[in-house]
Amino acid sequence: MSEMEASKRQMDTDIHIVDLFSGPGGLGEGFCASTASDNVGRYRLDVSIEKEASAHRTLTLRAFLRKFDVFPEEYYRWLAGEIVEPDWLRLYPEKWAAAHEEAWHAELGTSETASRLSKRIRQIKAVAGDRTLLIGGPPCQAYSLVGRSRNAGIKNYKPSKDQRHFLYKEYCRVLSEFSPSVFVMENVKGMLSSSVSGLAIFETVLNDLEAAGDGYDLFALSGAERLLDRPDPKDFILKADDFGVPQARHRVIIVGVKRAISAILPLKNHPVLAKLNHQSSVRDVLESMPKLRSGLSKGDDDTAWYDTVVEASKDVRACLADYTGHNKRGFIKELDRVDNSIQKRNKKRSSKFMPGLHADCAVDLQKFLGDEKLKALSCNETRGHMPSDLARYLFASCFACAEQKSPKAPDFPEDLAPKHANWQSGKFSDRFRVQRWDFPATTVTSHISKDGHYYIHPDAAQCRSLTVREAARLQTFPDNYHFLGNRTEQFVQVGNAVPPYLAKQIASALDPIFKYIGGLETLPQQDG
Repeated sequence: MSEMEASKRQMDTDIHIVDLFSGPGGLGEGFCASTASDNVGRYRLDVSIEKEASAHRTLTLRAFLRKFDVFPEEYYRWLAGEIVEPDWLRLYPEKWAAAHEEAWHAELGTSETASRLSKRIRQIKAVAGDRTLLIGGPPCQAYSLVGRSRNAGIKNYKPSKDQRHFLYKEYCRVLSEFSPSVFVMENVKGMLSSSVSGLAIFETVLNDLEAAGDGYDLFALSGAERLLDRPDPKDFILKADDFGVPQARHRVIIVGVKRAISAILPLKNHPVLAKLNHQSSVRDVLESMPKLRSGLSKGDDDTAWYDTVVEASKDVRACLADYTGHNKRGFIKELDRVDNSIQKRNKKRSSKFMPGLHADCAVDLQKFLGDEKLKALSCNETRGHMPSDLARYLFASCFACAEQKSPKAPDFPEDLAPKHANWQSGKFSDRFRVQRWDFPATTVTSHISKDGHYYIHPDAAQCRSLTVREAARLQTFPDNYHFLGNRTEQFVQVGNAVPPYLAKQIASALDPIFKYIGGLETLPQQDG
């Protein structure tokens, strides 16, 4: 078989994907990383669409890299800081052009994007037949509990006027036009309880998804029995920590199978995501990373940092008479360790090193995250903190070590409490939250871009919030996945993404469907 024939044969068995509201590409990355079943082919991203500029740049870079069997050496040298970012267009014009054909900087819901996408969908359907998949997660700010709380504080806010509630309708419109064999929609758990004008959003979403195109049957990856031809709403919730993600991220994942296929799909081919025996922890992915010192918001240098942390330690010790925990001895022991450790003066930047993962990290997750060719971890610089916050971080992380829980507002000594009017109201009781070593992290959200208080590093000696790379590891982005934009934009990208390692498992759960489709004659296609 010639190389051209082999390439065409591979092309003909690809599962072609359109990815909407792509963000930095976490969902698509997981699908592309999945090895599909025999005779099914590989998952191939034909189109990814994202309107936010920095996320689109990240998306495009990753699309470009996937055009290589082995990433170019220039990429690793750039990440290591040895060279400036290469001119990819000049070095690899065909692959760079192909990346831009795949990753679109466009806004869904506009006539311009709809027209362009319609043309591309016709091209995909002409090649792919029934090997088609739509994925994506409409923006979730209007559904999340935090977003709804924030909106409630906006004067004259009317949910019915907030178009973010209805972006899923654009997903449904594309679903009808594309008419893929399978779709995957992701969103926050808050969608289940969200309502507009008294109407439950989730029920409306499910109805619209079922009615799209020629009709879809909905499946929950939990494998729960389908009652009245539809799973119970709570069965659509996937807990990422059940599937090896070191983070307690609970999300709604809806799988739809075209009714013409679902009606004859054997039970053994129904999509089910099996829970893993091993639960990953913060320690698995963070403990082996470089020990970094925190930054200072003003006058940052090694000497100023050392003096500030020494003062922070003194401030914490001065408050020990007010300690409310049960293990004061353990707290003091950890604080003593910190005092000894800061003499070593950790570096502020990651420097060059050979990145690794904790020995207890699951082998499959290690393989997914790691890359032996990396000389350094990108996006791994600490941000600047106010001296008063460093004292709170130090107290909080020592408390978490001693008491095996992150402190609440009442646990903070009065002299360390922030000057917030609502501090004791109960609304901000966990404003300073430590990510504990031996448990999955709490949900990484875009809020991490604000101040980092919810994401305090468990090592008290580092006395800081998490870096972008550390957050990315908790989200299971591979270490060679580079985020573009400024640090705030990078944090937002990471926080809004679907964990790629979870997406990879979702892709595998769909393999039996496409394997079955591969044995069928071509199904009738919807006109258009």
